[in-house]
Amino acid sequence: QVQLVESGGGLVQAGGSLRLSCAASGRSFSNYAMAWFRQAPGKEREFVATISWSGGSTDYADSVKGRFTISRDNAKNSVYLQMNILKPEDTAVYSCAASGVYSPYHHLYPYWGQGTQVTVSS
Repeated sequence: QVQLVESGGGLVQAGGSLRLSCAASGRSFSNYAMAWFRQAPGKEREFVATISWSGGSTDYADSVKGRFTISRDNAKNSVYLQMNILKPEDTAVYSCAASGVYSPYHHLYPYWGQGTQVTVSS
């Protein structure tokens, strides 16, 4: 079992930056691939970024490529999402998730945090 708690969300103007954090507790964090997903009101959950257990591989949604960076610190049992050049369309609840499989597909992630709201004003 892995418990996940996100933090760092908030209100920011378009063009600004935020850094989300996800703290994990439980067993063997370094064995899990980690990912960020987001869901805007009235929309489906959307893949944002994923990182392999070692941090050696990452993948991003086209909509955030070049603006967002996912990273992890296995010594601190944490994963991060640095979000730059934020746009109003980035507004959503952002959730981190853990899986034994490195994948962009949310149904392969059994462990989820409660989410943190990111609002980007125009």
